[in-house]
Amino acid sequence: MNPSGLREKVVIITGAAAGIGRATAKRFASEGCRVVAWDVNDAAQSEVIRELEAAGGQVLFRITDVTNAQDVDDGVGKIIRQWGRVDILVNNAGITRDAQLIKWKDGAVAGTMTDQAFDAVISVNLKGVFVCTRAVVPHMIRSGGGVILNASSVVGLYGNFGQTNYSATKAGVIAFAQTWSRELARYNIRVNAVAPGFIATEMVQKMPEKVIQSMVSHTPLGRMGTPEDVAEAYLWLASDAASFITGTVLSVDGGLVLGT
Repeated sequence: MNPSGLREKVVIITGAAAGIGRATAKRFASEGCRVVAWDVNDAAQSEVIRELEAAGGQVLFRITDVTNAQDVDDGVGKIIRQWGRVDILVNNAGITRDAQLIKWKDGAVAGTMTDQAFDAVISVNLKGVFVCTRAVVPHMIRSGGGVILNASSVVGLYGNFGQTNYSATKAGVIAFAQTWSRELARYNIRVNAVAPGFIATEMVQKMPEKVIQSMVSHTPLGRMGTPEDVAEAYLWLASDAASFITGTVLSVDGGLVLGT
């Protein structure tokens, strides 16, 4: 029995070596999917492969730079040669380079968000989503449909102090989902976004305890989310249970937007 309808589906997950991406890859593997794990970091490659295979999936791990169109096209080509199709794309890869637009102190500019910090985040978080989606859509059309899921954030819905670049990209991928859902529905391709709130990833858990407690205090459900919470949202949106849902944003935030 396969209630999700995902067994043997081919799913690409970008940024799959850690955090939400890794939890998502594991969850899809547990449904018997053929999981393509892309990341720029190969340090955990062997561990990720073992973990996903143990969960029940077939695995293809590839070092892939989502900002490089040729690298992405080559990666998709390898998938098509091996498995013949791409059914699901989870655009999860992302980075942060936080800074205030202008930091003002003692009547003068004391710091800014640099061009380099702005461009780096735009390149990975926004252009990367565009590049990966453009590469897989023709194959989805040829095979009769597919699902594209973009990693947004609650900061893409209401902004966040010190995150001009990150907030802009997370709002942008919502716009991508809304636009592509209109363009691609005729080909039976659904496109949605997921907007996590405060999630207990490795990076967040290294923050000072008082910062973590502040995050929790702003979350009505009184806890941080887990990577697995977000993975479940991705799985559901990719499944047959969500077959009439496209162009939407699913917040996985414990009520955070309500608590702000």
